[in-house]
Amino acid sequence: MNEYEVKVYEEVEEWKRRIIKRSGMMNRISKKAQVKINEWIPEKVHEMMTESIKAMVKATLFGSQLTTNRDQANGLTLAERDELIRKKISFYQKTAIVEGAGTGAGGILLGLADFPLLLTIKMKFLFDSASIYGFDAKKYEERLFILHVFQLAFSSDEIRRNTLSEIEQWDQRKIELTEMDWRKFQQEYRDYIDLAKLFQLVPGIGAFVGAYANHNLLKTLGDTAMNCYRLRLLQKAPEL
Repeated sequence: MNEYEVKVYEEVEEWKRRIIKRSGMMNRISKKAQVKINEWIPEKVHEMMTESIKAMVKATLFGSQLTTNRDQANGLTLAERDELIRKKISFYQKTAIVEGAGTGAGGILLGLADFPLLLTIKMKFLFDSASIYGFDAKKYEERLFILHVFQLAFSSDEIRRNTLSEIEQWDQRKIELTEMDWRKFQQEYRDYIDLAKLFQLVPGIGAFVGAYANHNLLKTLGDTAMNCYRLRLLQKAPEL
């Protein structure tokens, strides 16, 4: 490893410690409440929501695959890739802020449109992230990896730790994994964003809440994606 890679290795190790750290009391209480609410929801509703989000995610994956430049980081060093991803995070944060403020200011009807629009922004960012770090998202296993990065960013403590373990062992795990657990994927994501977006539909403050929440959600996703791809590259680098 060169000097920059050693620095990145230390940053990734610190990030992993934050990932496995137990979340705060309010988040744990909120998660318990959401689990209880999910138990009250009829099974047919869960199945419908799972299929709907599965179809929505697959559609955004397909669209992002078509619109992503796969050659945008050829020949770049890790330091240059990191600099490029930081610029992408800033760009997508600004896009998400505009989207969140617009749908938040538009009341309930536009607020409902926020979910698929924000999901599209997030998936497009993840495809750009894969390209920047030299991974071809046209390959099925790389699209599956993208979904694991997404799940790592937006999930509860136990799922987050399990997902990090799968990402750390991706070369072995990708052979065994054939499909996402879509029920878990949609439930974790909804539970995570419900609290962040709770007041977006409230008249008067919806625009501010939407913009602020989207900014933070893209920051979380950006930090997660950057470190997941750094981790994979470092695993291929020569030993210290």
